[in-house]
Amino acid sequence: MLSYVIAIVIACIALLVACLNYKYIKQLDEGTPEMVELAGTIRSGANTFLKTEFKIIAIVVVVVAVIFSLFIETFSGLTFLTGSLMSSAACLIGMKGATYANVRTTNAARTTKSIGDTVKVALRGGSISGLSVQGFCLLGLVGILLIMSGMDVTTKSTGIVPLIESNAFGLRLTTYSLGCSLVAMFNRVAGGNYTKAADISADIVGKVDFDLPEDDSRNPSTIADFIGDTVNDIAGNCSDLLESTAATIVSCIIIAITLAKGASGELLDAAMHFPVLAAAGGLFGSIIGIVYAQHAKGKDNPSKQLDLATYVAAAIAIMTSFGASYYFFGNIDVFDSFKIGWLSPAISSLLGVVSGVAIGKITEYYTSTDFKPVKDLAKVSPEGSAFVVTLGDAVGSRSCLLPVLTIAISLVASGLICGAYGIAVASMGMLSFVATTVTIDAFGPIADNAGGIAESCHLDESVRKITDKLDAVGNTTAAIGKGFAIGSAAFATVSLIFAYVGNYSDASEPVLNFASYIVIAGAMVGGALIEFFTALLTKNTIDSAKKMADESIRQLKIPGVIEGNVKPDYDKCIEMASKEALRKMLAPSLLAMLVPVIGGVIFGVEFVGGILVGATLVAITRAIFMGNSGGAFDNAKKYVESGALEGYGKGSDAHKATVVGDTVGDTRKDVVGVALDIFIKMMSTVANTLATVFVHFHLF
Repeated sequence: MLSYVIAIVIACIALLVACLNYKYIKQLDEGTPEMVELAGTIRSGANTFLKTEFKIIAIVVVVVAVIFSLFIETFSGLTFLTGSLMSSAACLIGMKGATYANVRTTNAARTTKSIGDTVKVALRGGSISGLSVQGFCLLGLVGILLIMSGMDVTTKSTGIVPLIESNAFGLRLTTYSLGCSLVAMFNRVAGGNYTKAADISADIVGKVDFDLPEDDSRNPSTIADFIGDTVNDIAGNCSDLLESTAATIVSCIIIAITLAKGASGELLDAAMHFPVLAAAGGLFGSIIGIVYAQHAKGKDNPSKQLDLATYVAAAIAIMTSFGASYYFFGNIDVFDSFKIGWLSPAISSLLGVVSGVAIGKITEYYTSTDFKPVKDLAKVSPEGSAFVVTLGDAVGSRSCLLPVLTIAISLVASGLICGAYGIAVASMGMLSFVATTVTIDAFGPIADNAGGIAESCHLDESVRKITDKLDAVGNTTAAIGKGFAIGSAAFATVSLIFAYVGNYSDASEPVLNFASYIVIAGAMVGGALIEFFTALLTKNTIDSAKKMADESIRQLKIPGVIEGNVKPDYDKCIEMASKEALRKMLAPSLLAMLVPVIGGVIFGVEFVGGILVGATLVAITRAIFMGNSGGAFDNAKKYVESGALEGYGKGSDAHKATVVGDTVGDTRKDVVGVALDIFIKMMSTVANTLATVFVHFHLF
């Protein structure tokens, strides 16, 4: 009980700090009248898009919640709604913070001419997202745990219409996680389509067809691109990593219940409370790290300021996990799978933290302008776009091995040290300081928007130099964030699969039989499903981008637009991006919910288990490839634009070749790659929620 209270208090402190940073950002000057007008357009467009999207999401959420309460478990619909609300709140607050911080970051660069001071504004803006994500996640989840604190974990319950008995405690937790997942999936699919359709259109029309500078206000797609950065890279990312955090804590608790069959109540309580306190400690570390970094003086290196926040948060998260491990497990008989006693959960959590940092560093190597892969990609650009795309694919493929090895080694090590519980705890460790991870990730789109505002408002070149440096760092931090999300998804999905098998198995160490033809068949379907999902998202985005490009070309041919004497019709492009994104988000989003349900009702629990494993194996490597190749393409373009490739610069044939590469990479990294990790987690969460149903109701 004490750990729950501590977690609630720390979550409230995090949300208070987010509110204070929000208030601080709003008090800063927005700059020139032109900057104020443009920032207002971006803010209004983002708000309108999310309001429209949430109206659609609300209908789906209410329908699903009613189904859960009627037919599965009476109160599971309420916990599903709670998860949806927590995720939506983090999205809205994070996005609002970013849309106020972008123009103020530009103005900081304009007035101070200092990289260090400008970074601090963007960092504060990003912290609103990061602290909201972990704060709302813990607030909702721990609130549910507090309400159920006196409840027997084996209690069976039915829905209002009594069809089947299910474990009430587990269902209320998994439906909370599922509510977070549903919002995350809608946000990532719709937001990804919106931002990349606008981005691809802006790049191809502006840089290739008309030789316009990046973010030139004459390009009609430009403002829609600015809005897209906030609705996908901020709102989408917030819901994505909030869902990951909820899923890992829930899987820890579900696995603890599975392992504790026949064990003492004291051991079960310890195993359930440990992940909550460890996550709360990580959030506290994030608060300290973020506040320290945003007040540190004499730092004009953006990467160092961002790394500072990460290292402080990670160090406190590690110390907290060791303290919590001793507190809960130091004086009791532990599970047989705890090979080194009370230290086992702490070491597993440490492995997760180290894995997350390692995956981030590997991602940085393959996507940063400071290292050989991106430099080599830029150097081949004078040979043409075919060379850029081919080499970029090779960079993406090569980048898969080390992250997968890191994940595999950590999975095996945490499993050997602490069993299945250790795998879930490793995932929780990786996400224990997710507030810092999201803060740094949100820094990227804020810096990107700041640079765009500087260009569109025709500010001095010195301002753009500062924002470009921040943008290049932001591209890398965004790629690192994507790698981190994928790594955590791998851990979370493995632990969710174990929890799923435990839901229908009586064994204390459940096993999914891969000698079974039905499991293998399910795995094959799961792998193919990932390819289908990838193709669906890619085609939707390209279709939308083509429509926007055609509209932009039409407007640029209107007399006076290309000369700068007539303003383009930005509203039409914004409306087009919104309409296309919302129209095409339902089918891919619902696929993750329907596939486990259909597979389970027809072929039963083992077939669904196979689907989950097959989808996970294909999705992890596919998502790493997509994220890293896309990041490398993007920064190769930035490398050429910076003039670092001697003899070539903006507008050259080499630059146009990298723009083509960046266009290929845009859909990969910001649409497909980021949606795949949610897709596999959402399927696993749906399967966990309905495992008991699949046992009793299946055709074959």
